[in-house]
Amino acid sequence: MYKVAVLTVSDKGSQGKREDLSGKKIIEIIEKNGYKLEKYDIVADEKELIKEKLIEYSNDNIELILTTGGTGFSKRDVTPEATLEVSEKLCLGISEAIRNYSMTITKRAMLSRAVSVIRKNSLIINMPGSPKAVEESLEYIIDTLDHALKILQGDASECARK
Repeated sequence: MYKVAVLTVSDKGSQGKREDLSGKKIIEIIEKNGYKLEKYDIVADEKELIKEKLIEYSNDNIELILTTGGTGFSKRDVTPEATLEVSEKLCLGISEAIRNYSMTITKRAMLSRAVSVIRKNSLIINMPGSPKAVEESLEYIIDTLDHALKILQGDASECARK
């Protein structure tokens, strides 16, 4: 059972002015799919706060870190930049797959700046900020994440299909 951290990036959410429906949706989906929620936090749209949490989670050996929020065009949206600054390896295919799938639902998916990276033994994936988009995106990739984490943790070594 892989450990998961969920980090919601939201100015209003961090101030208690908005309920975190996206973070709750992520938690619902990961638990339904056999993952264990280890940590959950809400931080403001501040690059250093985001970086601190991503570093903390990966230092604590959380295998999967899912962020929600802060991936759009707003001046305050800095989640991808914070994620890239803590990155050791890029995982472009995951975010590209999410965007490609989401484009079949709405053209606005092209406005996502989300990234996916590896830091230490942690896979970090930026998810959208809306509960509907989170559900669509995470449900689309969830069955592939198990294999990705097995490879990352050294529990599997082959990606070839039979």
